[in-house]
Amino acid sequence: MHQNRTDRRQFIAGTVGAVVALSVGQSAQSADSKPKQEYYELRTYRIADADKQKIVSNYLENALLPALKRVGITRVGVFKETESKGDHSLYVLIPYTSLDQFSSLNDVLEKDADYHNAAETYFSQPNKSPAYSRIESRLMKAFQGMPVLETPQGKAPHLFELRTYESSNEKLARLKVDMFNQGEIDIMRDVKLGPVFFGEMLVGDDVPNLTYMLSAPNKIAHEKHWDGFRAHPEWDRMKKMDKYKGTVSKIRNWYLEPLSFSGIQ
Repeated sequence: MHQNRTDRRQFIAGTVGAVVALSVGQSAQSADSKPKQEYYELRTYRIADADKQKIVSNYLENALLPALKRVGITRVGVFKETESKGDHSLYVLIPYTSLDQFSSLNDVLEKDADYHNAAETYFSQPNKSPAYSRIESRLMKAFQGMPVLETPQGKAPHLFELRTYESSNEKLARLKVDMFNQGEIDIMRDVKLGPVFFGEMLVGDDVPNLTYMLSAPNKIAHEKHWDGFRAHPEWDRMKKMDKYKGTVSKIRNWYLEPLSFSGIQ
């Protein structure tokens, strides 16, 4: 009798252990199947005039983007402002799978003969009249709630809105990221705001902040989508939560359109 009870206890313990091990294994497998968070570099080429913009545009189309594609970096967006008002800057969004891929890019380009041949005109501009005045570069990490960049669906080209939310300190900035992860991204999807990426700023001249991009067929549709967001009952609930109040100190935005060769249309 005692032996039977011992056997039953051993059987139950073994069964429970197997179930726990299976559960842990499934959880690990599930975690591994989730896309890893990408990193984003947002470059702004500050350009003085239309002629210089054409030189930089040709460089991006014929030298940089093909070189990036050769090492597996695709979905590279190239944009200009819809209402530039004399500003000829170009915005380039580059997604990376890892920090190693980001940090090794210059070494990769240095060894790429095709890249240097295609970039000859761009690199040969005189010091007193360069193709651009400066490149402003920002490095971001994708949100957990949207770990990889998503290109817009439907007829191209789309209108894009680039938005930056600054916070007065790091804690508040992290709370705003959490707010997006806990439901704000889902609300934006629900009202068809067309998220492209969300990035927590790691390196930039205006940290702490987060930056993200939305898309729409046109400006009228985009404004209707924003109206839907503001009227959404879940957004009304979230914005009233004490933990998320005061997380944003400044909002900036830019309306962009893709160049013809942009990998995001």
